[in-house]
Amino acid sequence: MDKRNDSVVTEFILQGFTDNPKMQLVLFTVFLLVYSISVLGNLGMILLICSNPQLHKPMYYFLGNLSFVDLCCSSAIAPKLLIDLLDETKRISYSACVLQLFLYAMLVDVECLLLALMAYDRYVAICNPLLYSAIMSKKLCQQMITVAYCIGLMDTIVHTSSTFRLPFCRSNLINHFFCDIPPLLVLSCSDTYANEIVLFTFVGFIEASSIGMILVSYVYILATILRMRSTEGRRKAFSTCASHLTAVGMFHGTIVFMYFRPTSSYSMDQDKWASVFYTVVIPMLNPLIYSLRNKEVKDALTKSVGNVWTFK
Repeated sequence: MDKRNDSVVTEFILQGFTDNPKMQLVLFTVFLLVYSISVLGNLGMILLICSNPQLHKPMYYFLGNLSFVDLCCSSAIAPKLLIDLLDETKRISYSACVLQLFLYAMLVDVECLLLALMAYDRYVAICNPLLYSAIMSKKLCQQMITVAYCIGLMDTIVHTSSTFRLPFCRSNLINHFFCDIPPLLVLSCSDTYANEIVLFTFVGFIEASSIGMILVSYVYILATILRMRSTEGRRKAFSTCASHLTAVGMFHGTIVFMYFRPTSSYSMDQDKWASVFYTVVIPMLNPLIYSLRNKEVKDALTKSVGNVWTFK
């Protein structure tokens, strides 16, 4: 009933993970917990940064934006995923599919660029500490964030328009839990070679630029740290970079695995679980990583909790 040889597709069906009702209930419970932690963690991080003057620094300005992006990215995917785990039809309208892909793709691009900007911020802080405030001015930080969103927006317009310009006549059953480019390309009855080239080129450029900026920044950071005579100075410098490097490794490792392969090598069942990691799990882990490994964040959180109890 899902074949659409002559008719225009007006909706899609998301296959999801399993048709087993018991397993769906287990997955619903797990994903609800993960999404709840993600919302509370990222929203809490944003409020903490906004309400504490000691966190009004470039580093935390970028971290606040990262939390905002993670919150929006998980919210673009998780609510529909949770609904589908309880709904037998698992339908999504054509326009809703377009919107979901657009939001998700733009936010992933922005997060990719944000991680690069955070690496540059750490480079300036460690390699040029005396000029840090002058270089990383509020105006420059706002400009860099604006550029990141603009690049993400333009890149996403290209991907979304090129993907949904394709005719979907093979089927309307998406072997995934959300609208992503690779499983949509599989459904097209036309040649998708040009789309693959566009995907590799644009995603490759953003990935290469981001990873390149991160690597160059950390080469200079490592060289500076090794020249430090103070053991405490080295420890503090490594500590400020550890959280960021953890986030970079998780995010870019998954993205490279997902998108830098030809469609013929996709294993949808395997890729679905990889997608869960960077659409739902990473947005939950990022605020935990930055809060547990960052002394200033922990101190600000302790102070905020203390103020709440004092007020009561």
